[in-house]
Amino acid sequence: MSKEYYTTKVVELGGQVADFIAAAKMIILFENEMSKNLPELRDASVLHEGNKLEDTIKVGDIFKIGSAEFKIIKVGSEVQKNLMNLGHITIKFDGGAGELLEGSVQVEDKPIPAIKVGDDIHFIKTASEAADSSWLGLKGKTAIVTGAASGIGKAVAQAFLDNGANVVVCDMNPNEPVFDIHEGSGEMLYVVTNVTQLDSIDKMIKATVDKFGKIDILVNNAGINIPCLLADPKDPHGKYEISENIYEKVVSVNLKGVFFVAQAVTHEMFKNGSGVIINMSSESGLEGSEGQSVYAMTKAGVVSLSRSWAKELGKHNIRVVGVAPGIMEATGLRTLAYEEALAYTRGITVDDLRKGYSSTKTTPLGRSGKLTEVADTVMFLASDRAGYIHGVTLNVAGGKTRG
Repeated sequence: MSKEYYTTKVVELGGQVADFIAAAKMIILFENEMSKNLPELRDASVLHEGNKLEDTIKVGDIFKIGSAEFKIIKVGSEVQKNLMNLGHITIKFDGGAGELLEGSVQVEDKPIPAIKVGDDIHFIKTASEAADSSWLGLKGKTAIVTGAASGIGKAVAQAFLDNGANVVVCDMNPNEPVFDIHEGSGEMLYVVTNVTQLDSIDKMIKATVDKFGKIDILVNNAGINIPCLLADPKDPHGKYEISENIYEKVVSVNLKGVFFVAQAVTHEMFKNGSGVIINMSSESGLEGSEGQSVYAMTKAGVVSLSRSWAKELGKHNIRVVGVAPGIMEATGLRTLAYEEALAYTRGITVDDLRKGYSSTKTTPLGRSGKLTEVADTVMFLASDRAGYIHGVTLNVAGGKTRG
């Protein structure tokens, strides 16, 4: 069933409301206080019983005036700010293309009845959202997860599906990964994507919008790690010393990919007037890591990007947060070759390296983290329950520091 989150009654009409509606727009004043400073209503204005609409207006919600209902198809970038600070909103009825003014909501193109004093005004949450009784409220959202064919990314994508969200799984793997799709799951779309190539990113964004119509959440998870020393005294310029090729490969995926996927997604979130970007950093990005300096550098860069974008995008109702996992349970990504390389850079054996994964000297909880624990953290941060968490990176590492 649907849920009304704002309802009021028209108490006064501007002199030329009918003419302006014929031209496909109308200004609704949400505060009686505004009328005190106006000798008369602006021609296109409708004044109603005064209180503020403070809940978020989203694409897919219903705007109803009198007996007519219209589905909201586009939301200006600062609608909520406009409502709360200025107390008015412009409703566009033409269903046309193009960017909206910051305080505008565009509804589907359909006949508009005459509006008169006494008509009710409603904003109604979509049935799919209202029907989601889960605490997180992710049902019906659309999330993009990069690097989601395996590891943390796959666990995050599965968690979104389990919570009823639609998920676009992006990865370089040409073989589509298998997910547990069950009753109540969201839909999954797999798009082979190279996050270092802008045309590949653009194709993924287009496929997402064509399939689901919008993007609510981005999890920038794609990343690589190639353990190497800055300089190897045993074997200068050898196998385990950082080369230009290794440097550029890691930086390209871990920073360039994060940057340009976020840029492409943000353009779509502007159209919605809301969104959440979650960037996957690492505990090593916060603390540094022996034998993984380039990886740690890029993950520190992800932390900085998250803080910077939070300052840029908060005004557009787009939250940006980071997650920094520590040592995770073994997956197919933790290969013997990876462990041998990391052990070499630290002057220890592979067995010693593995013992360190459960050492309370470095991880107070004394165990590796579970992929589902990172995924659960992402679910919370992506939800409106975390609506005031912004511009920070959350360490999910069992208390691990300086390791």
